[in-house]
Amino acid sequence: MADVPDDAPEHCPGTESEQAGKTSSCQGCPNQKICSSGATKAPDPAIAEIGAKMSTVKHKILVLSGKGGVGKSTFSAHLAHALASDGTKEVAVLDVDICGPSIPRIMGLEGEQVHQSGSGWSPVYVDDNLAVMSIGFLLSSPDDAVIWRGPKKNGMIKQFLRDVDWGDLDYLIVDTPPGTSDEHLSLIQYLSSTHVDGAVIITTPQEVSLQDVRKEIRFCQKVKMPIIGVVENMSGFVCPSCKNTSQIFPPTSGGAERMCADLHLRLLGKVPLDPRIARSCDEGKSFLHEVPDSPAAAAYRSIVQSIKDYCSNRVTEEQSNT
Repeated sequence: MADVPDDAPEHCPGTESEQAGKTSSCQGCPNQKICSSGATKAPDPAIAEIGAKMSTVKHKILVLSGKGGVGKSTFSAHLAHALASDGTKEVAVLDVDICGPSIPRIMGLEGEQVHQSGSGWSPVYVDDNLAVMSIGFLLSSPDDAVIWRGPKKNGMIKQFLRDVDWGDLDYLIVDTPPGTSDEHLSLIQYLSSTHVDGAVIITTPQEVSLQDVRKEIRFCQKVKMPIIGVVENMSGFVCPSCKNTSQIFPPTSGGAERMCADLHLRLLGKVPLDPRIARSCDEGKSFLHEVPDSPAAAAYRSIVQSIKDYCSNRVTEEQSNT
């Protein structure tokens, strides 16, 4: 849990629990007095500070999936590249995958470092209108392991949201790790005082992926996070010679299309397998720029347009309700 201190006993109920400081496991804990006083249940002042910082960001999009290895970071990077292809838009990517930051490599920024100024941490720029922040920039080597418990992850995400000098942004894309745990709860908590457009859910066609993705969808519903839609990655393989499509990972239970129909969600699109996507990510290049005429690039562009339309429609709805 994100509210369990590093020095807490094994069965700590959490500092925000009604039982904080009162259970038998709290005996002897150095935090017992402050927990039992109720002070730990007060709202974190950082929430208001982050709300003020995020007021200059028009659209905030979370990229989620209950499953690892389905292409969240790849999608986040290409969503950012596509949005930033409009030179009038300011775009940023925040990588909160604390233990497995791959955004620096995918965006061609491996080895870059973060600099601090009077206004906070300065993000690293891919282009004049495309900024990136990741814990990967704070490590001495890409091979360094981040071995942290929940509270330290929580603190790092707080710093990213509060202390990075994002400036005025049109889009902030938040790339997350798999699951529904510390990082996700911290994001929801710290962004609670600001408007978030919603989440894009990433899956692959196999049931083993969809099973975990359904958990992520339930998580969004429980924390009242709007779901923009679902993207199915690795959805067939289009032969570059004959243009026929082969199902490398057959959707045994109907794939994302069936899941979206069952759960009344929008299927934003299906991105076919293309080995050039992986190569572009390894080389830190935009696949959309490298292979613009491929079926996968066309699928990306269609999905990105749907996301842009969704964000624009939400702004229109909010304006009409005020």
